[in-house]
Amino acid sequence: MLKLINVTTMIGEHQVIHDVSLQIARGDFVALLGGNGAGKTSLFRTIVGVLPPAKGRIEFKGEEISHIAAHKIVGKGIALCPEGRQLFPQLSVQKNLMLGAYHRKDKKGVEETLEQVYGLFPRLKERYKQMAGTFSGGEQQMLAIGRAIMSKPEMLLLDEPSMGLAPLVVEGIADAITQLNQMGITVFLSEQNAQIALMITHRGYVLENGRLVLEGLSRDLITNEKVKKAYLGT
Repeated sequence: MLKLINVTTMIGEHQVIHDVSLQIARGDFVALLGGNGAGKTSLFRTIVGVLPPAKGRIEFKGEEISHIAAHKIVGKGIALCPEGRQLFPQLSVQKNLMLGAYHRKDKKGVEETLEQVYGLFPRLKERYKQMAGTFSGGEQQMLAIGRAIMSKPEMLLLDEPSMGLAPLVVEGIADAITQLNQMGITVFLSEQNAQIALMITHRGYVLENGRLVLEGLSRDLITNEKVKKAYLGT
């Protein structure tokens, strides 16, 4: 479904992604591990068209999307749930959600997706008129994921969804993401929390200083000595 071939990304004169190649199949659930500053957010922003690659090729469902505008990439079926959530705090829950469906013309389908989001996160339905800025961190993360789902993505990129959340809340978010994958959405999950990421995903990549240094099945990575020492604290 997604293929990156020798992708390099620059921010100004600073190279943030170095010749990254990876593949993700339809229905897959893949982790992207790395510490703060490893380049995970830059890689995700490159995939969705916010940062154009300086070189290399990005393909989605066999079509090159390397230099397509970000809003058109959303229309092709990729959604990004960004680091830090980036909600509109003065808008209600429902208005934030509906912004995720801005490019869709199928009114009935949008209503069905909204009910799907409310089924996944009942708290959002209970508080659909409440301002997003009054929500707790965990509730805001639910809303950010829900907004991404409203675009009806075939592939969902989640950038650090556990950041700043209590362990119990992280478990709930992880369960919801797993449900999304079981519903048929391909998930690419960026996480510093390697423990939770490797417990729920099928495969994983490790990014260090903008370079992929390791890849494998999640069950193998969780026992890998380098991963254990760098990311699991064991």
